[in-house]
Amino acid sequence: MFSGIVEEMATVKAITQDQGNINLTLSCSFTHELKIDQSVSHNGVCLTVVDLKDDCYTVTAMKETLERSNLGLLKVGDAVNVERSMMMNGRLDGHIVQGHVDETAVCTNIEDADGSAYFTFKYRNNPEMARRGYFTVDKGSVTVNGVSLTVCDPTDDSFRVAIIPYTRQNTNFRDIKVGSVVNLEFDIIGKYIARLRHFE
Repeated sequence: MFSGIVEEMATVKAITQDQGNINLTLSCSFTHELKIDQSVSHNGVCLTVVDLKDDCYTVTAMKETLERSNLGLLKVGDAVNVERSMMMNGRLDGHIVQGHVDETAVCTNIEDADGSAYFTFKYRNNPEMARRGYFTVDKGSVTVNGVSLTVCDPTDDSFRVAIIPYTRQNTNFRDIKVGSVVNLEFDIIGKYIARLRHFE
């Protein structure tokens, strides 16, 4: 489990194909603290450390992960938002993030907000998925590329988020442009409520 408070950006050092999987080798400041079998969020996707070598670590993304996320679009040199799993004796500064990306969205607009910025994201309008809790609500939480954010102006297939300068400079929001593909994880509480309504 994660909080959506990105620790830093890791740099992709190598990408190798292994049948339907890809192995991503990355480097970040806390590589030396990682252990084999540890969970780390990468752009909001929970991946397991499978190898440690020098100043790098490797994680594996399987086919389903590649189909639901933007990890298959990564290139060597790209910046990836990373967060280690949450410690249960600490503060929950963001919201409950599982690291299970639901789908991708596309950035459709970026507008200046007098120092901050509003980013608009559009995702697939799927009524069946919405009935299962895959949607956003005004002032609710959403995870975009692993970043815990507050939703503004939701529609059936889009929403806006306000990004302060610190977040833009210290996450890969700095690289997001109109047309960029991002990972979305909808709020787990909404999914549970939708599932409970199924039994009414």
